[in-house]
Amino acid sequence: MKLESPINLQSPVRYGGSLPAEADVVVIGGGIIGMATAYELAQQGVDVVVCEKGRVGCEQSSRNWGWVRQTGRDAAELPIMMESIGLWQRLTAKSRQNALLFNQQGVTYLAQDQQAMHRHVAFAELAAQHGLDTTLLSSDQLKVHTPNTQRTWHGGIHTASDGRVEPWTAVPALTAACVDIGVTVRENCAVRSIDETQGAVTGVTTEHGPIRANRVLLAGGAWSSLLARKAAIDLPQLSVKATVARVDSIPDIGAGNVADRELAWCKRVDGGYNLALSAYHEFYPGPDAFRHLRVYRQGLLSSWSQTHFRLNAPDGFPDSWHLRRTWNAESTSPFERHRILDPQANPKLIARMRNLLRARFDGCESARATHAWAGMIDTMPDFVPVMDQADSLAGLFIATGFSGHGFGIAPGAGRVMAKLMQQQSPGHDISRFRLSRFTDGSSLVLGPH
Repeated sequence: MKLESPINLQSPVRYGGSLPAEADVVVIGGGIIGMATAYELAQQGVDVVVCEKGRVGCEQSSRNWGWVRQTGRDAAELPIMMESIGLWQRLTAKSRQNALLFNQQGVTYLAQDQQAMHRHVAFAELAAQHGLDTTLLSSDQLKVHTPNTQRTWHGGIHTASDGRVEPWTAVPALTAACVDIGVTVRENCAVRSIDETQGAVTGVTTEHGPIRANRVLLAGGAWSSLLARKAAIDLPQLSVKATVARVDSIPDIGAGNVADRELAWCKRVDGGYNLALSAYHEFYPGPDAFRHLRVYRQGLLSSWSQTHFRLNAPDGFPDSWHLRRTWNAESTSPFERHRILDPQANPKLIARMRNLLRARFDGCESARATHAWAGMIDTMPDFVPVMDQADSLAGLFIATGFSGHGFGIAPGAGRVMAKLMQQQSPGHDISRFRLSRFTDGSSLVLGPH
């Protein structure tokens, strides 16, 4: 399997053509969450159109680690994530030519001190309540997950049923499955506005014309807040940048997905490894960051040491100072001006990953990054997503802000959103994910981050 780089503007348009005049549901955003929801709706016979401003899976959905993990999840996310494991297995069985291959190699978190081990113990207790196959590991037991190392960790936690999917093959494969069951997908098709009459959705206006629909899902990733604001919905979502590097021709450092406090690594299906910094992100404060400062204060303080602040976000970033924030449905929108959010990988962070790898494993002295990429992670003030219907606009549903852990949970989240949009019970307690938690006076409870 050839794995070179995430989906970008050089990737060919696979889904073009004219738009239908109407549909039951319009999904805004062809990322993993939007496609998973479209798939579940189409399974119920719903007529769905997915509008993607760039390419399917072109932003964070193809730039993440690909981890499908239950380990370390927020308590409210865990049941949905456990359901997602079974859904990933079924999607793999149905995918064309194994393009969507779910490898259950497990996920292991290493503890470098007793404080980290306490957090693992707390999650193991939660996992036991749900019947999850999570086990605590001693320092000696970790050796099977970290071969070719002289380093000693305090202990760890491992969930064997966790795994990984190759991100930039998975989303196109899921999209193909959607098309096979009747979903209409259009790339290079930005939604300029969510249309409404008397407080209810009537459809959307795209750059290629309108689509009538009484239900719309906003699943635009890092761009969701900008479009929501045009619809008079206050969605306090921001974005952080993360860099990932690929290394090849290094000794065996384990077959699974492993992370300690500083470095994360995972083995790809082609035999190489991907590296990332476990808890380090770059943040470009812009107008929205200052507007939402109050609600982000608690989360910001808790992750201060893990966040590097950058000035002057490049033109085209969702919260750039230069980004045009007002437009009408007849004029070019920011989503057309910036088809794909394709930030540059940070070479200093790549060098840091390489040094951390060398410090942990024997035989990696000559390791070098053969490819690197970056993505913008849509995040919420409490590090858990919004999965809800907008109170002020009937027929508008929102699924965004998954805070760096949306890829793995996507099949379950898509099923939850599909049920909500069909006025069915979501099957899980999703009160934690309501949009109103930021305005109804509730205390902010931070999720794992």
